[in-house]
Amino acid sequence: MINNDVLRSVRYMLDISDARIGDIIRLAGYEASKADIVAFLKRDDEEGYRDCSDEVLAHFLDGLIFHRRGRDDSRPRLPVELPVYNNTVLKKLRVAFELKEEDILEIMSQAGFEVSKPELSAFFRKPDHKNYRRCGDQFLRNFLKGLTLRMRPSTR
Repeated sequence: MINNDVLRSVRYMLDISDARIGDIIRLAGYEASKADIVAFLKRDDEEGYRDCSDEVLAHFLDGLIFHRRGRDDSRPRLPVELPVYNNTVLKKLRVAFELKEEDILEIMSQAGFEVSKPELSAFFRKPDHKNYRRCGDQFLRNFLKGLTLRMRPSTR
């Protein structure tokens, strides 16, 4: 999925400002200017649009975890995971929103996308595991849609 779409979806889901996105990115130790953030949030057919890099999205997702759950300063900071795949986005959002397997199954059901437990667990395996499965754009889009419905029930 396009990084800009993920950023826009999470921004809408949490109803946060451009400045707050910058604050969240800074929590992970990365600096993005307000102009950069505005450019990332534009549609690709709008003037001034810029692609959101994997590095920016990775820092945003890590910052989102710190924003929602807090940071454990007793543990060393882990390096960001690059490149950012859909599986990475799914994992980071699962951690940030403290979702269990049942929660994700419910979220997917609310989005009208049925998935089984084994299919779901395959997304969270290590890439070298024999049952690992790449998360597709359709699955991630539906997950973001269902999570938005959960976080903003008034959007139904």
